[in-house]
Amino acid sequence: MEAKIRRWELAGAIFIILVGSALHFAFARSGYWRPMAVVAPVNESVWEHLKLGFWPGLAFTLIEYAALRKRVNNYWIAKSAALFSIPALIVALFYAYTAIAGDNVLAADIVVFVVSVGVGQWISYRTLLAQKAPSSIGGMAVVALVIMVAAFSLLSYHPLRLSLFRDPVTGEYGILDAYPVNH
Repeated sequence: MEAKIRRWELAGAIFIILVGSALHFAFARSGYWRPMAVVAPVNESVWEHLKLGFWPGLAFTLIEYAALRKRVNNYWIAKSAALFSIPALIVALFYAYTAIAGDNVLAADIVVFVVSVGVGQWISYRTLLAQKAPSSIGGMAVVALVIMVAAFSLLSYHPLRLSLFRDPVTGEYGILDAYPVNH
């Protein structure tokens, strides 16, 4: 069973990386269709790029659920931990390397994304193999997932005025600054 879980988590990493990479261009390719802003970056801010790991990760979580839910421990805990850790690692690694380098570098951004997805899937794998946690923790994990979905759904439309949400190219925040309603 351990090998099967490992294969699923590796497949998840590949899926997240490929779909996340495609999502980078989805908003522009959709003709700037406003609903696409929920899942695709609307600008070059760090926040918007976190969607590249989160939404494909959530999609794979739902796909994987049918195959593994009855065969593993801690499914929702594992997936919540992975879906939280991927964006958290992207933020930490991005700001760490740009503090050292002085600016962002596309190749380094890609490495940060791939490493973050890999670590997130590894966390999921280890959690799926761990002893069964109390059901209350599983419930908290589901609540955490719901909060993450709400945050990723709403904060492109109503971003906080923090550097995490600021487009370094235009200085704008979210879709409403970049693409006003009357645009």
